[in-house]
Amino acid sequence: MTDVDLVVLNFNADHLTLLNGILAVVMFSIALDLAPADFKRLMFAPKPVVTGLCSQFLVLPSLTFLLVLLVQPRPSIALGLILIAACPGGNISNFITHRAGGNAALSVSMTAFATVGAIVATPFNIAFWGSLYGPTRAILQETHIDKVSVAITVSFMLALPLILGIFINQFRPKLASLLRQPLRIVSMGIFVGFVVVAVLANWSLFLAYVGTVAVLVVFHNGLALGAGYLLATVAGVSAYDRRAITIETGIQNSGLGLVLIFGFFGGLGGMTVVAAGWGIWHAISGLALASFMARKAIKKPVEVIP
Repeated sequence: MTDVDLVVLNFNADHLTLLNGILAVVMFSIALDLAPADFKRLMFAPKPVVTGLCSQFLVLPSLTFLLVLLVQPRPSIALGLILIAACPGGNISNFITHRAGGNAALSVSMTAFATVGAIVATPFNIAFWGSLYGPTRAILQETHIDKVSVAITVSFMLALPLILGIFINQFRPKLASLLRQPLRIVSMGIFVGFVVVAVLANWSLFLAYVGTVAVLVVFHNGLALGAGYLLATVAGVSAYDRRAITIETGIQNSGLGLVLIFGFFGGLGGMTVVAAGWGIWHAISGLALASFMARKAIKKPVEVIP
C-alpha cells in the first residue's frame, strides 16, 4: 500500500470552484438569520461568544498539537488534524444545537464571529502549530502556503456571503424570510451530495486509508467536544449556552478544510482522509450528542438587553 503521505486524491479545479460556491451559499443561508441587533446583544453579554471563540481558536488547536506530539501520526495526517482544528465551526452546528435544546442564536452568532475571525486565525493556526512539529513543518515548507491567499479564500467563501446575508435580512426581511429555510435545506443537501460524490470518486483510496485515521478522528472529535464543554463550565456560562459552545467546538467546518487542502496542498492524501472522516463523523457524533442532551430539558435564561 502506498504511503498515505504520497497519495493525492482525484479532485480537479472545477470541483474546487463548485465546492467554494456551495459553501458560500450555505454561509449565506445561515447569515439570513442574523441582524445587527444580534451583535448589539453580544456587546452587552459577550462572555458566551468570547468563551466559544477561545475554545475554537485557542484551546482546540493547542490540544490538537499535544495529541500530535503524543501519537506522532504520519505527517500528512498530523497536518490534517491541525488544519481541521484551525477551521471555524461547521455550518451544521446551528441545526445540531437547536436539536440539542441549546442556544441556537448563540450558535449562529459564534459561527458568524468565527467565520470573520477565521480570515486571520485559520491561516495563523495552520502555520504556527504546523511549524512547531518537524514533519508537518517540512510539508508547509514544501507547499509554501501563503497566509494572505488563505485569508482571501476564506473571505470570499465565507465572510462576504455572511455580510450579504445580514444586509438582506436587515433591509429586505420579506425576501430573507422567503429564502431562509428552502435555501438552507437545498444548499446543505447539495453539499452533502457533493461530499458523497467526491468520496465515491476516490472510494478505493479512501477505503484503503480511512482505517488509519478513524480512531484518531473519533478521539480528536471527542477531544473537541470535551474541550468546549469544559471551558464553558469553567467560564460559568449557563447550561443553555454551554450546549451551544460544546457543539460549536466539536463541529468543525470540514468543507472549508477540504477547500484549503485541495487549493493549497494539492489534495494530499492523509489530510484529505482526515477532513473527509471528520465531515462524516462529526455529524454522527453531533446528532448523537444532541439526542442525549435533548432528553434533559433546561430552562432558557431570561435576557435583559439595555
